[in-house]
Amino acid sequence: MKKSILGILYLLAFSINTKAQDGLENILFADISDANKLTLEYLRPASEGFIYGMSNGWYHTAKVHKILGFDITIGANFSMTPSSMESFNVNALNLSSRITQNPSTSPTVLGSGSAVSNAFQVTIPANSDPNINGGVHPELTRNFTMPDGFGDDLPLSGVPTPAVQVSVGLPWKLEASVRFVPEIGDDVSGKLFGLAFKKEITSWFGPLDKLPLHVSIMGGFTNMTVNSIIDDPSGNEINISNGLAQLKLNSHTIQALASLNFPIINIYGGFGYVGGSSSLSVDGTYDLEYQDGAISYRRILNDPLSLDYDVSGFTTTVGARISLGFFKIFGSYTMQEFNTLSAGIALSIR
Repeated sequence: MKKSILGILYLLAFSINTKAQDGLENILFADISDANKLTLEYLRPASEGFIYGMSNGWYHTAKVHKILGFDITIGANFSMTPSSMESFNVNALNLSSRITQNPSTSPTVLGSGSAVSNAFQVTIPANSDPNINGGVHPELTRNFTMPDGFGDDLPLSGVPTPAVQVSVGLPWKLEASVRFVPEIGDDVSGKLFGLAFKKEITSWFGPLDKLPLHVSIMGGFTNMTVNSIIDDPSGNEINISNGLAQLKLNSHTIQALASLNFPIINIYGGFGYVGGSSSLSVDGTYDLEYQDGAISYRRILNDPLSLDYDVSGFTTTVGARISLGFFKIFGSYTMQEFNTLSAGIALSIR
């Protein structure tokens, strides 16, 4: 179970280690500042979509468990990529003068289509780069392409995130929920931890506690870290030593919840705030080859990429749950920057 959960996370969290890897390596042929800008925009929908997805799936009712009552929930959140994030405007990035040719747009990691025909050209003026032969070199020109988008491989070009958790009832109409996956894996490893609290406040509204209506407030956060070894590719144009990519994600949310709980059908919803951040670092030594006729020049880069993303905004959720005794089936739709579909099952006691 743990390996399958992280397998879903790795699918997009480290596209750098799968379909996108070759293209991301090629970006390093550009100036470092340009490489960071291009990679930042290419990975933006996956990095931000994960944050929104990780903030979902905390609840399927506003009603809290009785003391020591519990449920085990297995679900999935599917954050749909806005159409505006399926590609990015290259000209808006204010790339350096070393980029002497570029396409006007390029697909993001969750976009569609091939970027092979959209070649960039980088020109390094003579004796301008201290990372090449101690700064003594002729003018060098190199073409590279961005990696393809592979949104077409996923329904609705979305970001899937799992939500597996245990919730338990506490005194004073409180409920705690925990998500936890210990660090596992070899070449690709990761760990996840999340904690949320829900406080039912139905009694604050007087006679409402006589109705099937329940009202709560909820707050939660989730942290995830994924490490991936970047293998040295075949060929001599790029040599990699100690290549490692690390993705760190943090999400948090606070919401007001309400639900109508009937014997079989439960209608629920929430409104509140979601925010978070993610950072991606690409470390190691990258030895890049530039050709000037028959002469090769090597450019050595150390720990070349460091990217940061931040998101925040309001979130609104509407959902329904079917109760078949202890067994529950639920689904919801959340309106936010990355609109999110959530669905799952739960075993609920008390």
